[in-house]
Order: sequence, then C-alpha cells, then structure tokens
Amino acid sequence: MSRILIVEDEIAIAELEKDYLELSSFEVDIETDGRKGLERALTEDFDLFILDLMLPGMDGFSICKEIRERKNVPILMVSAKKDDIDKIRGLGLGADDYITKPFSPSELVARVKAHLTRYERLVGSEIPKNETIQIRGLRIDKTARRVWVNGTERQFTTKEFDLLAFLMEHPDHVYKKEELFREIWNMESIGDIATVTVHIKKIREKIEFDTSKPQYIETIWGVGYRFKA
Repeated sequence: MSRILIVEDEIAIAELEKDYLELSSFEVDIETDGRKGLERALTEDFDLFILDLMLPGMDGFSICKEIRERKNVPILMVSAKKDDIDKIRGLGLGADDYITKPFSPSELVARVKAHLTRYERLVGSEIPKNETIQIRGLRIDKTARRVWVNGTERQFTTKEFDLLAFLMEHPDHVYKKEELFREIWNMESIGDIATVTVHIKKIREKIEFDTSKPQYIETIWGVGYRFKA
C-alpha cells in the first residue's frame, strides 16, 4: 500500500483529500505545519507528497526544495495561486505536478495514481532501492553510507559508520567490546579494545541529545553495549 503525506493547513481540505485517497486504498497522513511536515517527510518513508503552497512555519516551495535534495519520490503542489510564475517556480524546484485550487478530489486521486505508476515504472523497477535502517529519529542509508539524526545529516568516519550500522542491525542485543572489536576491525587492528569505547563515545556525540543519558546506545556495565530499539 502506497503511503502519502499531505501537508495542508486547511484541515477541511486535507481531510477531504485524505478521504478520497483512502477510498483508493492509499495510506494517508496529514500535517498542518510546514516545518513538522518537512521533518516527517525527511525522516519517514512516504511514496508521494502533496504540498500546499502557503503554510505556517515553512512554505511549500521551501519544503519541496528540501525534499527533492534528499528524495526522488513524486511531489504534487497545490495552491490557490494561479500565476504561471508560481507554477514555474514549483516545477523548477523539483515538483512533479502543480494543481490549482479549487480542484475536484477525483482529479487529485487520478493525478496521484498517474505519478505513482510512472514513478514505479520508470524508477522503482529499474533502480534498486538503497538499503536503509530507521529507528526512531535515527536513519542510516547503508548503500550511500549516510546518517541522519532527526532529519539533519551528520558526518561519520568509516569505522564509526560501520559500528553504528552493525548495532542498528542487531537492536536489543548486548555485545561485548571484544565482539564488536572483532566484528568491525577484524584483522586491521591488533589488541586494544579501548578503540571500541572511543568510537562509541564519538558516535554518541553525534546521535544523542544528551550523552549522559543515551537514548540509542546503552552501556551494559561489566558487559558491553546494546542498541535500544
């Protein structure tokens, strides 16, 4: 089932769009604030976005630009503005379609279906999806070796990324330092398992809100570390 995010501050319009899309077997979420909509768009997996132009917090143009820099799924912009300049700007920022209000809900559904079908045919079936892991606000792309914390990308060294990815792939499993050292460093380093402690500290500084009270990587005293799902 395809998942759609509607970012629209007029709740009556958003609910109407949601009702029609759900009747066509889509899973639909609504956000009425621009910044909250962008945060969810970047940190959650959606198959298509419907963005209003005028929004509190952040306008649809800015949201579209941010999404397109990181994701390649269809974006439909809707607005009461009929000026060609707005349509040109929206499409230029990466939107796949621009619908002018008022429009019929059935037209919206038809366009959504058309864009999803086109995307799946031209992109989804030809380009293998990147392997990603997401646990709460932390998302890693193993294929591109990138990490986002609450929508903000953070830079990691090779071993920091490998260690974080390994722990996220095995949540709620307690690993001894010796096990992590053997798994990540293998035969590249010899002897000093304090390397693990140092890398855990650096990772925490990049992903934890409060390193003294870690939300992700938990120390199991006398044993090792566990990634909390």
